[in-house]
Amino acid sequence: MDENKGLSLGALTAAVVTSSIGSGVFTLTSSLAGGAAPGPVLLAWLIVGFGILMLALSLNNLLLKKPDAEGIHAYAQEGFGNFAGFVSGWGYWLSAWLGNVAFATVLMSSLGYFLPMFKGGQNVASVILASVVSWALTFIVNRGVESAAAVNTIITICKLIPLFAFIVVGIFVFKGGMFTAHFWTNVTSGVAGGSDIWTQFKSCLMIMMWVFVGVEGASMLSSRAKSKNDAGRATIIGIISLLVIYVLASVLPYGYLSQNELAKINQPAMLYIFQDMVGKWGGAFISVGLIIAILGAWLSWTMLPADTTMLMAEEKLLPSYFGKKNKNGAPTFSLVLTAALIQIFLLVLLFSEEAYNFALSLCTAAIVVCYIFVGMYQVKFSAQNKDTKQMWIGIFALAFQVIAITLAGLHFLLLCCIGYIPGLYFYYRAKKEFDIDDGKLTKAEIIYSTLIVIGAIAGVVLVAMGLITI
Repeated sequence: MDENKGLSLGALTAAVVTSSIGSGVFTLTSSLAGGAAPGPVLLAWLIVGFGILMLALSLNNLLLKKPDAEGIHAYAQEGFGNFAGFVSGWGYWLSAWLGNVAFATVLMSSLGYFLPMFKGGQNVASVILASVVSWALTFIVNRGVESAAAVNTIITICKLIPLFAFIVVGIFVFKGGMFTAHFWTNVTSGVAGGSDIWTQFKSCLMIMMWVFVGVEGASMLSSRAKSKNDAGRATIIGIISLLVIYVLASVLPYGYLSQNELAKINQPAMLYIFQDMVGKWGGAFISVGLIIAILGAWLSWTMLPADTTMLMAEEKLLPSYFGKKNKNGAPTFSLVLTAALIQIFLLVLLFSEEAYNFALSLCTAAIVVCYIFVGMYQVKFSAQNKDTKQMWIGIFALAFQVIAITLAGLHFLLLCCIGYIPGLYFYYRAKKEFDIDDGKLTKAEIIYSTLIVIGAIAGVVLVAMGLITI
């Protein structure tokens, strides 16, 4: 690459930060306060920050050394075969559209600040409007309209200005005595009321991992760096910067309101906390910025799942009609299928007690599958190339993802298995269409498919028994 072209270290770092910050940061405090005091929250941020940094460095290393790999599922496919590529890609696809359900909930809650009929984001009016927005964005993308650079700039400003205003005001109103009053003790009646530090720590994991979903997109910007060294530095600086922003935005409110008050605040929590800090205009200020930011992010994430299945079809992991484009260059089948599933899941919001947390947990559990394969391939690739440093980075990244999902999200992973059932059918159809392995599943694929089906059945049974709540 020409050293005089590409992004500088500062520009690349800024791109990493802005492309990773989504709607999740605006909901953090209330979600965390429902299960943990500030001490366990800070401890969890330290561990999650380290694990995500190892993942980002793994992605950065693979991107620079395997530049021909297209799509995050390509690492799984190249390292462990077609079925692994399918599992990773389908998980990424599940995560992408489940994230849109979380966007819908936050968007409706933000509108609820101005129009009470949408307050809470999970009533009939909210589902109807969210459905209209979802299908409208699908129609726009199907027409071949993509978000322009100018639009992305506006979205970035709408995200960052309210966020930094909240942090600055939060520092000025911070009261040390309130922050330390119950530093390690959970005093809420929420998810983990009265629980020990370990239980509080576990309650934070899925919520914190959710706000880093999308970090793989940030790492892809490394290819646009002036130098490989800049790419690595920007990844480290960017993740640390994100961690500082997330920690301040989520922890400062513990020094302004009690944990019990924070846990009971409606989502998006930042909106109502800022209103309490500065007055009515503060809520409107956060709300307007958040609405614009979510609509822009939702547009991008409407394209993302369709692009994922299109790439999988090109790799013969899905039938060819997933990759078939209309005259505008958009994969219509993938777009409509994704929109239909979002529509079905939006109806679940009417029956879910914690719709937003449920959607974000499923989204996070689904993408952890992809991240686990990234860690595995980083270890395998580095071992093959005798790169001990990168191998240990991969080991840490892999260990964090496996331990985190085991501790905090195994039941959500079982529910994600349900989403894999139709995917298994499409994978089988692709093998038939492209005459791979004589159009049949191999013995190993049959075993893995059976395990996925067993996981799905277990998920359904646990929901029916009330052991998993939605």
